[in-house]
Amino acid sequence: MSDEVSTTAGLVVLQERVVNLIQQLQMPVVEVSLVVAKHIRQLLTSFESHATEKGFEIPHEVKNPWPIENGSMVSQQQFSLDKVLEIVDRDRMDILETLIRVSLIETGVNLVEGIAFLRSWEQLVRQQLSRIQQPGQLFSPLEIPHDW
Repeated sequence: MSDEVSTTAGLVVLQERVVNLIQQLQMPVVEVSLVVAKHIRQLLTSFESHATEKGFEIPHEVKNPWPIENGSMVSQQQFSLDKVLEIVDRDRMDILETLIRVSLIETGVNLVEGIAFLRSWEQLVRQQLSRIQQPGQLFSPLEIPHDW
């Protein structure tokens, strides 16, 4: 099996696992957002270290969040981050974190592919976060498009 086919198959497996878990646990957008951000930060730190060591530039689309389609809507609401962090279900987040970490290792995707995979999730989550008008909406289940 070629590396490209193997990588594609690995990413498909990873996507299926993440979609199924998020739907099964009805994970809120805020929890998915926190988990995805944490993994991107960890992988990007490793990649930046490797890039510095090897002397190459990290592509813009890997280093930075992808643009969101609906733009930002400015809410007049003030959300207390501390209050939100008190309410999140850490056990549920740990399950998603573990699934992503184990699946990234098991499928053998490289850092660029792993970050790109997570950037697509980050984009989806950011699009939904941009539409939030009230603090309670942070805890609405993440809406995953049917063709996702």
